[in-house]
Amino acid sequence: MKVLVLYKEKSEHRQTVEEFIREFKNLHPSSKVEMLDVDHREGMAMSSLYDVTRYPSILALRDDGTILQVWQGDDDLPRIDDISYYALDQG
Repeated sequence: MKVLVLYKEKSEHRQTVEEFIREFKNLHPSSKVEMLDVDHREGMAMSSLYDVTRYPSILALRDDGTILQVWQGDDDLPRIDDISYYALDQG
């Protein structure tokens, strides 16, 4: 499992997202968290693939890409404990 964070680097929520991820990685250094800017090709593709319409969005994914959980918009950011299960290496 892994966690994918889709956000806009040039936005008002950038600092909130980066602080959230920095704090998460400090608590869980072996976690699988990938951040993608939706204004770049890969981030745009992932946004389209998972039908994400609000940013920032955090997606918990199985290894095959299946969505387990989605949080969209800065009013729906999860607590760190909420995503730790999905981001920590289960193998």
